[in-house]
Amino acid sequence: MQHRKTIIWLRRDLRIQDNLALWSGMEQGSIVPVFIWSPEEETKKVVVEAASWWLHHSLIELDRALQDRGSKLIVRKGKSLSILKELIEETGAQAVFFNERYEPEIRLRDQQIKETLEKEGIMVKAFHSNLLFPPLSIINNQGQPYKVFTPFWKKCLQMPIPLPKILPATLSSAHDKVKTLNIDELDLLPTIAWYKKLKEYWLPGEKGAINQCEQFIEERLWGYSTKRDYPYVQHVSRLSPHLTWGEISPRWIWHQLKEQEKIGSSNGQEDIDGFLRQLVWREFGYHQLVSFPEMIDSPLRKEFLFFPWEEREAEFSAWKEGRTGYPIIDAGMRELWETGWMHNRVRMVTASFLVKHLLIPWQRGASWFEETLLDADLANNSMGWQWVSGCGFDAAPYFRIFNPITQGQKFDEAGAYIRQWVPELKHLPAKYLHCPWTVPEEILREAGVELGTSYPFPIVEHSFARERALEAYNLIKK
Repeated sequence: MQHRKTIIWLRRDLRIQDNLALWSGMEQGSIVPVFIWSPEEETKKVVVEAASWWLHHSLIELDRALQDRGSKLIVRKGKSLSILKELIEETGAQAVFFNERYEPEIRLRDQQIKETLEKEGIMVKAFHSNLLFPPLSIINNQGQPYKVFTPFWKKCLQMPIPLPKILPATLSSAHDKVKTLNIDELDLLPTIAWYKKLKEYWLPGEKGAINQCEQFIEERLWGYSTKRDYPYVQHVSRLSPHLTWGEISPRWIWHQLKEQEKIGSSNGQEDIDGFLRQLVWREFGYHQLVSFPEMIDSPLRKEFLFFPWEEREAEFSAWKEGRTGYPIIDAGMRELWETGWMHNRVRMVTASFLVKHLLIPWQRGASWFEETLLDADLANNSMGWQWVSGCGFDAAPYFRIFNPITQGQKFDEAGAYIRQWVPELKHLPAKYLHCPWTVPEEILREAGVELGTSYPFPIVEHSFARERALEAYNLIKK
């Protein structure tokens, strides 16, 4: 086989294990791993301040991992095509390999780059390394993409998933004299050092991802199916930011879980299946994005183009800041602001509150999540909001309007989660914690709560909001 020098263009695949572009480049010969910072080319706000903090540290960890194997990460800033051409000239590379991304504008850009470089005699190959299956490969009996999750899930279970590709201990590199920026020169860290709190909750990078996966399997997998909806126990994987940045591959996770099938009890099968189902739900989002790219901004069910949304700026601000007067909503929004993450059950409840209690357009909620979530990806953020709003193909029924009081009572009965994130209510007895506006005055005083001052009254009354939402949904049914 001809020995080729290959540029490995790393993007949202910041890992060395089970990285198909990197592994395939090594098979060709020597490699030049490169990360190009080109935020102006991104779709919408794909990288904002919270995510930039993660990216900064993930790149540091990736460079360290490459150096441990005798290579290093080349870092550049500018237009992707121009930088790739410069590197081809500097290194004499004959090929460019990368792993696919699926955002519509990025796919178009990548295709244009591929065509341009191939015309210049450069071999260009793209790999599906960040999903279990290539989009458009999971189709129904009519040859169409699935619009409903359950049959998609069942079809995926019939498909083989290859084992992860493991890199050798030493990499053959070809970039000793190639210039690189220092990662600090990308200016990814926000100018105000609020982000320092994030390091209390997260360890970006491939090593952190693998540790998180192993810890989940050892400590939180068993019981996942029954406990994952309870935010106070955190019986979830917390792998979502690592998956977003490609620090761990879904194939790696899938086979780690499959290994547990061999050693787990029959009771544990429900937990394994429950988590694998969530992994495939993520997959479903990407497959929908490729098949229906309009889902980013536009409802998939077109009758929702006529939904009577309302712009309520004061209420939108209260929602973002965790000042709605509903403790489970406020706890979730404050957890998001503090940690860059929110428990999935609470995501559903807070999102439902915005679109159904306040009738604020789902696109505004999706945009706020993009700005604040460390794990925000365009596919799953868009699909999740369309699901909650009822305008996706496989969506929650319009009449399903989460009651923020009973949701808190059911999933945070003793109030541990609320007390953590809404400390001004921490001295209220549990029976009153989920609806403090009903609490007798003497109990409020004893708990140090002054409604309207230390904690707000509800910005909307639940039964009124529910009826208003049902009326709005009935309008588009007609």
